[in-house]
Amino acid sequence: MKKLLCLVFSLMLAVMAAGCGGGDKQAAAPQAGKTLRLVAAASMEKVFTQKLIPLYQQKHPEIKIEGVYDASGKLQAQIESGLAADVFISAANKQMNALSDKGYMDKSTVKPLLENRLVLIVPKSGSEIKGFNDFSKAKHPAIGDPASVPAGQYAKEALSKLDQWDAIQSKVSLGTNVTQVLNWVAEGSADAGLVYATDAALMKDKVTVVAEAPAGSLKKPVIYPIGVLAKAPQAEAAKDFAAFLQTEEAMKIFAAYGFAQAK
Repeated sequence: MKKLLCLVFSLMLAVMAAGCGGGDKQAAAPQAGKTLRLVAAASMEKVFTQKLIPLYQQKHPEIKIEGVYDASGKLQAQIESGLAADVFISAANKQMNALSDKGYMDKSTVKPLLENRLVLIVPKSGSEIKGFNDFSKAKHPAIGDPASVPAGQYAKEALSKLDQWDAIQSKVSLGTNVTQVLNWVAEGSADAGLVYATDAALMKDKVTVVAEAPAGSLKKPVIYPIGVLAKAPQAEAAKDFAAFLQTEEAMKIFAAYGFAQAK
């Protein structure tokens, strides 16, 4: 009889323990969501932080997107130095092609995403500079550093084609990214600058666009390619995010910020 009572008591304890264990399992905190790292040209920061990232995260609350924005050449160097990233968008094909050739990109995902335009801006207060052909007349001209900034590379190409490049060498200020050039002109420390049309649109209350790069001054359009890193920590989420950026919904948002869909 004692053995039977002990056995029943033991079974009761086991059932109670199992019940408590099940309750603990149900009350456990949910697993932390995935963090996707986007590495993109500085000229794209506003459209991502203000619109596209919040929209995507609303659709996919389990995914957090962390953005890193800077000159495309600097971002290329950071990726080559070991920066863990999932999606890369550069402001020129040069950086994307270099990373692809070195095996950093999943080549099957690399494709043209957007198109931008190179424009000449002056402070809202006004300037005597009216076009690319007299850019060298500016007292304090500014462009992105051609060594690392795609907008600066396009600027050098256009100015060289128009015989303006040599004349500005003693006075030109070189920005570490296109946003810095924009800010210099907006503040008045530079009286003329070359930036993307999308950047100028963000500060239309402080700068005036006086001209676009003349036809023939650039060999190719200003293309922004997109691609997923070959060793992306969140490869599947990265591919889904890249696909989202190519949808009609995303393209309408890009258009509102001055970008055009790449042809």
